[in-house]
Amino acid sequence: MALITIANNQLKVSISTAGAEIQSIRDAQGQECLWQGDAAFWTGRAPILFPVAGGFRDGCYELMGVRYDMPKHGFVRSLEWQVEAAETDHAVFLMQEKHPGFPFDYDLRAIFTLQGNALRVDYQVSSRDDRPFYFSVGCHEAYATPEGIEAYEILFDQEERLEHCLLQGGGNIHETQLIAENARVLPLKTEYFTQDALVFRTVKSKGVTLRGGDRGRQIRVDFPDHPVLMFWTIPGAPYICIECWCNGPDYVDAPADIAQKPGFMCLEKGQTITRTHIISLLS
Repeated sequence: MALITIANNQLKVSISTAGAEIQSIRDAQGQECLWQGDAAFWTGRAPILFPVAGGFRDGCYELMGVRYDMPKHGFVRSLEWQVEAAETDHAVFLMQEKHPGFPFDYDLRAIFTLQGNALRVDYQVSSRDDRPFYFSVGCHEAYATPEGIEAYEILFDQEERLEHCLLQGGGNIHETQLIAENARVLPLKTEYFTQDALVFRTVKSKGVTLRGGDRGRQIRVDFPDHPVLMFWTIPGAPYICIECWCNGPDYVDAPADIAQKPGFMCLEKGQTITRTHIISLLS
């Protein structure tokens, strides 16, 4: 495992070759914005979710009649990635390893680029396989909330009807809970996370801002390519995850065929798809 650091005059970001996982995001004053993985709550910081975000019903899916087992959040977050490029303000990590649940020839690149006060993250997937394969991808960055999450709120770019898709055993059921109507601001409450995460499948906004705390920090996340937005923490933990996913959690009665699951993309040999999110420090 090695640590790759990129920096400019506004940000300093460190990424581990283990999982190509961001380990630190510091502003020009040296203030850490990313959760630092305290084992008392959760050791993760910003895992990459591929080829599925969340879990499949029964821990598996079918493609062209063949069953594939797949762990929750996929498998690449636990592997060592190759460093393909490491420049002052830009780094590229490459994953090509196969898995019993994903036995395809592919290139997955995690590309990190500093742009002023923003970190652009591109997940680029290319097929080298003769068979078509389906996949999804998601991000899972945890942002530090040292005063506790209830000192913070989420600002949406547009007014939203915030309907949380209820979870049961990690999967969505066909029921929703109305959190707010015609709202741009969602005050964070510990009670939202007593069961699991907040899951929003119908938000219009393509960007949200986490703001609050004693220092008035603001962290903006843009997710132009991701239709599912989630927030998650462990009650009592001083962090909030802003998770942008291409797929949502499997419904408890979801079909096994991955081609019928919303949010999954299919690649033929030679094709490439990129999904992007951008993290900006506004304070």
